[in-house]
Amino acid sequence: MLGTVTLDRPEKAHAYDRDHLDALLHAALELGREVTVLVVQSTGDRAFCGGADLGAMKAASFLDALELRSQRVFDELSRLPCVTIAAIQGPAIAGGFELALACDLRVASPTARFALPETALGIIPSAGGTTRLGALVGASRAKAVVLGGASVSAAEALDWGLVHRLSTDPRAEAARWGLEITERDPVALRLAKEVMGAELSAASLARERVAEAILYARKHPESR
Repeated sequence: MLGTVTLDRPEKAHAYDRDHLDALLHAALELGREVTVLVVQSTGDRAFCGGADLGAMKAASFLDALELRSQRVFDELSRLPCVTIAAIQGPAIAGGFELALACDLRVASPTARFALPETALGIIPSAGGTTRLGALVGASRAKAVVLGGASVSAAEALDWGLVHRLSTDPRAEAARWGLEITERDPVALRLAKEVMGAELSAASLARERVAEAILYARKHPESR
């Protein structure tokens, strides 16, 4: 069975706040128990996801960073027993990129691009990006993105192995691929994912949150 979770906040480039994260988690957990493949996508063509809502970020404290909700939601997504596919029809920026990284497979449009601009804002990619990107594409390329501010085009992402397929209609292509995958043995898929999972250590994700909390405390000392 194939399931779909759709981000639907086009006026905000599908940026998320806590309520949207909770809705994403609820839908993913509910569907993740029932389907063999889950496609994560968004409406429209403007963006896949622009990351955290800037208004919500301005109100966040160092404690919010220490208990970072987006990291926990994306980590839960990465641990679902089903195969997950991100259908990326536009830019995946900051937390939007990290959401895509939490999925097992990625299909992107030729106009998609990927960036982690957090260090320019005095923070770090802390929803798994600092850890997951290097695991996928290697430390050198990850440093170019996180430290050097490099933006990755769809063609570069395909060359790096960050994206698995390009399509002018990534949602349809993700659905087609997902249906092909559902024809495989679901138990074998689940066990293969677990064996290949080389899970990110809790310590590495905790380091992301602690570093982010320190940076938030520096930016907002009154919240301590």
